[in-house]
Amino acid sequence: MPIGAQPPDRRGTVGHPYSALNLRLVLALFGVVVCSVLAVWLWRGGWTVPGWLLAAWAVVAAVDAVVVQVRRRARRRAEGGRDHSLFE
Repeated sequence: MPIGAQPPDRRGTVGHPYSALNLRLVLALFGVVVCSVLAVWLWRGGWTVPGWLLAAWAVVAAVDAVVVQVRRRARRRAEGGRDHSLFE
């Protein structure tokens, strides 16, 4: 990562950093997939309690992904951009 002035097309400053909602969305979706797969794997292996715990964690990650997407759309509306796409 180069040290120096921020490129002119980038948003955010040191005092007011640009939002990391895109990264948070990717991490939440990764959590949904991993926890769901592991929960099914544990259920099939006879480990029902850890399976239910991971299923609950997958639900929490899914709710987080929905909240992040709502915030991304609100930010896009506030900036005057389009908001009809899911992952733009």
